[in-house]
Amino acid sequence: MDTQILAEYLEYLELERGLSKNTIEAYRSDILMFLEYCQHPDFDNITRMSINAYIRHLRENGYSPTSVIRKIASLRGFFKWLCANEMCKIDPTITIERPKIPQRLPKVMTISEIEAILRENLTKTEKVIVELLYGCGLRVSELINLRIGNFDLSAKYLTAFGKGSKERIVPLGKMAIFALKEYLPVREFIIKKYRLDTRYLLLSDKGKNLTRQDIYVFIHEQGKKVHKNISPHTLRHSYATHLLENGADLRVVQELLGHSDVATTQLYTHISKKRLKDVYFAINGN
Repeated sequence: MDTQILAEYLEYLELERGLSKNTIEAYRSDILMFLEYCQHPDFDNITRMSINAYIRHLRENGYSPTSVIRKIASLRGFFKWLCANEMCKIDPTITIERPKIPQRLPKVMTISEIEAILRENLTKTEKVIVELLYGCGLRVSELINLRIGNFDLSAKYLTAFGKGSKERIVPLGKMAIFALKEYLPVREFIIKKYRLDTRYLLLSDKGKNLTRQDIYVFIHEQGKKVHKNISPHTLRHSYATHLLENGADLRVVQELLGHSDVATTQLYTHISKKRLKDVYFAINGN
């Protein structure tokens, strides 16, 4: 295969689709894996049978349904682009069926568990992390990339940049605003102490930008206090579920989370129903 063609496709994903580096790397890896399996044939020689054989190969080698779906999605995008640019006559992925996977509901915390964590002896930096993950439903990547100019405390909103650098406005609640007001002087002290020139919001006590791993480790430790194995995304799930349980419109929650498809957001309605059943049977028995 001409590696130049793959390089052009990845450039298209970056410049025209605005995808993140991690997503582009996943596409590159998926496509190369398939082409190596096919021993780098001519694109027009790849048929639906080739794709089906590859899917069987993935399953036989222990790939999960989720991984198989992602790899098929990578191939769909690639062949669609090839056909659009007249590098391939027929798209062999068009009639490939999407494998079904059992729907697993994401883990959700209760409001009392969130409150229990916030009652702990958290630093001002730690408190703002929890309030922005839970109170604004941010992804961990959105949190660590927040700049000092991405929020307006008087207007009570922040600007987050999600997948593919997609921008969205998120309202700031009272607790998030309070946490930010308490944290900003701490940040200013750190900047002066280490003579930093940075616009990033979250800084460690040693003057370093907080990383994804820093946030994961911190949130995991907080989960132990309420006897739950949690991640930053658990707080985002909890934010969405609690909004729906308190009467928020599904489309509004979709906008707040930055979901491109309302079907993704709809998953949280299933969580709410399940939680209602659990509460009912806990009170009334089976």
